[in-house]
Amino acid sequence: MLQKTIDFSHYTSVKIGAIQPLNFIESLEDYDMFLQSGTPINIVGKANNLLISPNAKNLITLSKKFDYIKDLGDCLEVGAATPSGRLFSYAKCKNLFGFEILSKLPGSIGGIIKMNAGLKTYAIKDVLQGILMLDSNTKLCFKSVESLGLTYRNSAISGLIFAGIFKKQANFNSSLVETFTKMRQNQPKEPSFGSCFKNPKGNFAGALIENVGLKGVKFGKNKSLMFSPIHANFLVNLGNSSFEEALDLIQLAKEKVYTESKITLENEVQIIL
Repeated sequence: MLQKTIDFSHYTSVKIGAIQPLNFIESLEDYDMFLQSGTPINIVGKANNLLISPNAKNLITLSKKFDYIKDLGDCLEVGAATPSGRLFSYAKCKNLFGFEILSKLPGSIGGIIKMNAGLKTYAIKDVLQGILMLDSNTKLCFKSVESLGLTYRNSAISGLIFAGIFKKQANFNSSLVETFTKMRQNQPKEPSFGSCFKNPKGNFAGALIENVGLKGVKFGKNKSLMFSPIHANFLVNLGNSSFEEALDLIQLAKEKVYTESKITLENEVQIIL
């Protein structure tokens, strides 16, 4: 197992964090060692949609050994460390349908599966057959998509995903890519988590945040955090913001929205304490 000291203010998608050790899992045995120690672990992946405390311990991610794509005939096995863009390009080149959603969707395949990432009604579960995880005998076992509890931007997956198994269907749909590109045109370019909150049923988190007057208002010691004036559900970092400031702004939005509308916003961002 390899350990590196990482500046998470550069590593995470929101560019907030401290300098901390990150453990790179290079084998099943590496991960099993953590599990057997009984020490709580925090899976970081590529750190998209994550807010990581400076006090967080035992941060782990998969090494590049798990960045691969294997054609198994009727399906694909894709390592969980594989960047989404690599799988998108592969599917486009091989004329495979169902991976169009990965266009401009940041992150690694493991994180995308874990969060059932997507856009609007489209999600990665639509093309997923299952995942490979560690079993009790230090071997990889297959868990079907039906057993993963995949719901809107969520799952029941606990533990480290080593690979995803995906359906192979012909006819890559370029018009879908155009549709997704248009959908993303209203997303800000500054560092962010992506969507900060899940959309409540029958409503939109961005609209609720705008209604309580938080859209475009700068917060923090350096006035470097805000809910974007382009899309209020994107908490953006304009530079030199802290974990505590981001946590406070997330909590403020929840409190104001609940006071105004009695709707409880649920985090889409994952917070590692």
